[in-house]
Amino acid sequence: MASEKQKEQQEQQEQQEAPAQDHTDNVEPKDEVTKKGEEIKDNLDQLLDEIDEILEEDSEQFVENYIQRGGE
Repeated sequence: MASEKQKEQQEQQEQQEAPAQDHTDNVEPKDEVTKKGEEIKDNLDQLLDEIDEILEEDSEQFVENYIQRGGE
């Protein structure tokens, strides 16, 4: 029995000492994922630009509405 425990302990030590393998070092993103990411980024940029334009045009009204709704 003692030899089985020793074997188990030795196996555990070997597993702990073994260097972790990182499989992400040489991974290239797929073209479709890259394209989709670019599309999402472009859409988000357009949306933020629209929000900026609206806030620039109606900033005074936006502030007044904010104060009336609870920013007292």
